[in-house]
Amino acid sequence: MHLHIKHIILLLLFLTSATAVIAQELPENGTPIPAEVPEKEEEEKKVPVKAEVIQIPLVKKDSVPQDSIKSKTFLEYRIESYAKDYKRIDKKGNTITLYNEAKVIYGDITIEAGKIIINNNTGDVFAYGIVLDSTGYQQKPVFTQGANVVKPDSIIFNKDSQKAITYNSRTTQGEFNVLAETTKKVNDSVFYMQNARFTTSKNPENPEYYFFARKIKFVPKKKIVTGLVNMYIADVPTPLGLPFAFFPMTTERKSGVILPNFGNNNNQGYFLQNGGYYFAVNDYMDLTVLGDYFTNGSYGARVESDYSVRYKYSGSLRFLYENQLQSERGFSDFAQTNRYNINWQHSQDSKSNPNSRFSASVNLGSSQFFRQSFNQVNQSATLVNNLSSSVSYSKSFPGEPQVNISTSVTHNQNTNTNVVNLTLPTLQASVSRIFPFAPKEGTKKGIVQNINLQYNLRGENRLTTTDEDFLSSNMFDNAISGLTHSIPIATNFKVGYFSFSANANYDENWVFQTFRQRLVENDNGVFETVRDTINGFDAYRTYNYGASVGTTVYGSWKSKNPESKIQAVRHVIRPNISYSANPSFEQYYDRLVTEQGLDAPGREEQFYSRFQGSFAAAPGRNFSSNIALGVQNNIEAKVRDRDSTKTELKKIQILKSLSFNTSYNLAGDSLNWSPLQIRGVIPITKNIDINLDANLDPYALDNNNNRIDTFNVNNGGSLLRLTRAGIRTSFRISSTDFEKDKKEEKDTKANDRTLQNGGRADDLFGQSIDYSREQNQEPEEQEVDINKDRYRFKIPWNLNFAYTMTYNNAQRQNAINQQSLMVSGDVELSPRWSIGGNTGYDFANKGISFSTIRFQRDLESFRMSFNWTPIGPRNSWFFFIGIKASALSDIKWDQRRQPDPTF
Repeated sequence: MHLHIKHIILLLLFLTSATAVIAQELPENGTPIPAEVPEKEEEEKKVPVKAEVIQIPLVKKDSVPQDSIKSKTFLEYRIESYAKDYKRIDKKGNTITLYNEAKVIYGDITIEAGKIIINNNTGDVFAYGIVLDSTGYQQKPVFTQGANVVKPDSIIFNKDSQKAITYNSRTTQGEFNVLAETTKKVNDSVFYMQNARFTTSKNPENPEYYFFARKIKFVPKKKIVTGLVNMYIADVPTPLGLPFAFFPMTTERKSGVILPNFGNNNNQGYFLQNGGYYFAVNDYMDLTVLGDYFTNGSYGARVESDYSVRYKYSGSLRFLYENQLQSERGFSDFAQTNRYNINWQHSQDSKSNPNSRFSASVNLGSSQFFRQSFNQVNQSATLVNNLSSSVSYSKSFPGEPQVNISTSVTHNQNTNTNVVNLTLPTLQASVSRIFPFAPKEGTKKGIVQNINLQYNLRGENRLTTTDEDFLSSNMFDNAISGLTHSIPIATNFKVGYFSFSANANYDENWVFQTFRQRLVENDNGVFETVRDTINGFDAYRTYNYGASVGTTVYGSWKSKNPESKIQAVRHVIRPNISYSANPSFEQYYDRLVTEQGLDAPGREEQFYSRFQGSFAAAPGRNFSSNIALGVQNNIEAKVRDRDSTKTELKKIQILKSLSFNTSYNLAGDSLNWSPLQIRGVIPITKNIDINLDANLDPYALDNNNNRIDTFNVNNGGSLLRLTRAGIRTSFRISSTDFEKDKKEEKDTKANDRTLQNGGRADDLFGQSIDYSREQNQEPEEQEVDINKDRYRFKIPWNLNFAYTMTYNNAQRQNAINQQSLMVSGDVELSPRWSIGGNTGYDFANKGISFSTIRFQRDLESFRMSFNWTPIGPRNSWFFFIGIKASALSDIKWDQRRQPDPTF
């Protein structure tokens, strides 16, 4: 009798604690789950609103097979169960019911629902929502296992087999939102779905597009394999479909094929473009290989690699090659060109090694590459006349004094003249400033204690070549090299309100090529200058010295009326007088004579230096002694704020800068005064400054418009003659400037991309477009705004202006030889529509400057853009629409018209 009661008590404890039950046999697909299990007229155990945790010891599995007669252990993990309203036990049906905010935790599996029914006979767990009030069906089940979350309408789960069936389930995997009518969980890593749709839309309940598949095999975080799949847009089926599909879903980078674009080009015919393979090399770098092919025989290749090692360095490398054919072989207009471009960006983390640094910024290749490339209508780069590169390494040796050494390789290429200048390499070394007479403690005082000197070394190997000879042996034919040693010495001191400084500089130049010049008589009896290169070491030494004195004068005015708008004005004047002298080094000059050592008949005596055209150029032959005069001004004011509640005065600048500079040559015989230079910066508003400059010449012109040693005022003219003037201004205004609580809008990523491709941050010359990057770039995360399509009263906008004018009258031209206005801007017509562009007008040449128009449309899961250059030799357009998510970046459509190439 006592044994029987004990068994009953153990059974009740088991029934109370078993809150996660697993079905032995799963129902067939489509078997509905009962909305409510019929209540039995049995004893009920009401549980108050609390959580119950029951500890179950873990089962230690024996490696020896168990006897089939022995009973199996049914629980392997600790079980936790929760119910807000009640927990009811049906002893006859052997079921447990959890009601309202029910929750069952078993190992890494969690089931949450409005109602959970556990059948201990079959091991099945039924979970579904409940109806609490008029709001409808609530507390739908949520099935969580590890990082996978499924939200169906109902669940059937089995403990022993770890299998489950869910109906109308919703889950998120990576960028995909998956909704399926029926989902069967086979094990922890495989799900089978029926009549499922998946999308990258941020609103999966009402997506603007989705893919519908009849059957799916889904492996979380790895892949989705489907049978027949169709694309639906706004719930409308499209003819876009596949008999099967494979979608990788791994969060790690994987190697794979990049699908090409198909299209038509007016010059090269039909094409397959930007197709290739992506190699996920390792965690620190990747490699992308792309290719282009056109039906007229043109082709191109592109290799890209990004690399990064945290706290050490990062960078990117691109190599592009194109073989372009124009027309057909055999025709008179047939042309073939080969173009390439190399772009390498490398930066070192400053924390990796504070005493040494390596950096690279390389952009070199064919001069016409960006103007004629298949992949780039790089509108900004077509207006840039120079390509430049620099690869440098620097090393510092801390101490007193500190020694710095750096070496670099530089490249500068003029895309109009095709002239390429290189330094291979440049060597620089310096020793920090030394004060030999400074006291060991305390501050330095007086002229002697402030004496300081440095040592600088610069060496170069310069090459000048052309596009055709670049990277060939011919590029070294005209190389020149040399070293310059420089020792500057300076001191400074104060006397009353005046600051004095004195300086001297000693230079020693070592060269390895000099040039001898001689006069040779040609067949017509005319003597011509012939220059011979002499290889070998040579050197010369020069020096110069100078001094300066300056002070600062303050003038101020204060208003006696406390209600006055302007309360105070301060004028700061900084006059400066300096003297500099450069001795004559005639010892390095020779007389130009014929091969016989005689002066050429009929020619004046001429001199030359063998160092002309060498690394350091020739020293000066004429002694110069100059006095420079300068005055700089700025004016500030303190004004009352427009806001009457603010008592503190606001400081504004009336005149940022106004300077006057001229010089007088003490050693000259004539025209000793240089033109008076005037430079000024006048602020108009907080964001608008006007830059002014002018040159005023005190000397007159003769009848041939040449300067003569006669003051213009003595020649019947004014005191000073205006020879040149200029005005420049650029500013940005936007809708936020007129708002009280304005916020600065910055698009750092967009600016970085524009500047990297040769553009400007203000878009005055248009945005740079790289077709392959445009379609493969990662989309920025955007939140779904349910009010985004509604009407609004504020329309964000911004405008950039740049105006420049140059007036020239040096020889009585009296003409404006340059005057242009450039404008760029963007307007957000609606929350999803934006339009922008740039244009300008050249008043001097009377024509419209480079102009572009761009449209952009946010289609939630899609993005659409249109860029158009309507006029000029760069007439072109580009249209693109595609899915934002990187997993479906190959689902896109683009069309373009490139500019006609110039061969």
